[in-house]
Amino acid sequence: MPRIVRAALQGFQLVGGEGAVHFKSEIEVIGFSFSELVKREKHVLTKRLRERGRGESRESGAFLLGYADANGAARISDFVLYDDLDPHSLDTGIIRFDGKYFGRLWAMCRERGLTVVADVHVHPGDSGQSNSDRAYPMVSQAGHIALILPRFARKPIQQDDIGIYRYLGGGAWHTVPRVQRRQFFNIGF
Repeated sequence: MPRIVRAALQGFQLVGGEGAVHFKSEIEVIGFSFSELVKREKHVLTKRLRERGRGESRESGAFLLGYADANGAARISDFVLYDDLDPHSLDTGIIRFDGKYFGRLWAMCRERGLTVVADVHVHPGDSGQSNSDRAYPMVSQAGHIALILPRFARKPIQQDDIGIYRYLGGGAWHTVPRVQRRQFFNIGF
């Protein structure tokens, strides 16, 4: 919402459209959709992860959907919870996603015009990768980002407490150091 307020204060004109609106000035257009704003409600993802974790009794997670720009920067605009795709993925207390459900995920991405830009899951303790996390990336493509939220995503979650891991391929990972985590991504508009 701050981006919209800033645009209005800077003299942009609000123009309606088919399912979307945009702000327009003489030199720039800032577009957004109402559905995009609804999806960006604060803390919806972490709230759903806590709900699916059933009172901190099991891990939960989601694929983060969005798009990447020409510079490789990704923008997350939606998510799909693991157990919405694979209803048994959380049954054991840890995440065990059956690969046969990836087809459903790729179909959702095509329908929404998005791609999987990262995944996120919760841990009971800190945000370090487990041996299982390292051995079985959710998306085993080099460059994929995995995020881990500590304490079953219990509030407050500090940005530098979020584990950030880039898959390098061949079973290798790069851990984004704690001191670089705030620069790695921006939460908000």
